[in-house]
Amino acid sequence: MLEIGKKAPAFTLPDDSGKKVSLSSFKGKKVVLYFYPKDNTPGCTQEACDFRDNLARLRAEGAVVLGVSADSVERHRKFKQKYDLPFPLLSDESRQVLEKYGVWKEKKLYGKTFMGIERTTVIIDEKGKVTHVFPKVKVKGHVEQVLDALKA
Repeated sequence: MLEIGKKAPAFTLPDDSGKKVSLSSFKGKKVVLYFYPKDNTPGCTQEACDFRDNLARLRAEGAVVLGVSADSVERHRKFKQKYDLPFPLLSDESRQVLEKYGVWKEKKLYGKTFMGIERTTVIIDEKGKVTHVFPKVKVKGHVEQVLDALKA
């Protein structure tokens, strides 16, 4: 599990255009790294649109937003276009980064147990250290929690 004050695990993942994106390239900026289960599902669409609609406020706090799921680059590209999302969506089909960040977990739905992404947001400071972890995110009101944390 991630520890507050510790260095965030390094990663390089392809974005929605296939370009490689590394966490290290955001040194000097705050990073809002949000992990979500699946493109084009109600909760994930709402969360992405909430980040989109509040991006100017997040940027005003010196933050960049990165979304991460196990969806393919192509699926991310379509999702991003459909909802006009102005930030990168990173594809972790191998689930290595999801596991490094502790968000690939056993989940239960309708009595079935399966592995999936626990909706989680991690805030990383300008030096690459974890400052906040929001596990089991409830989408409604989450962006306000993130903004409050960035201001703290």
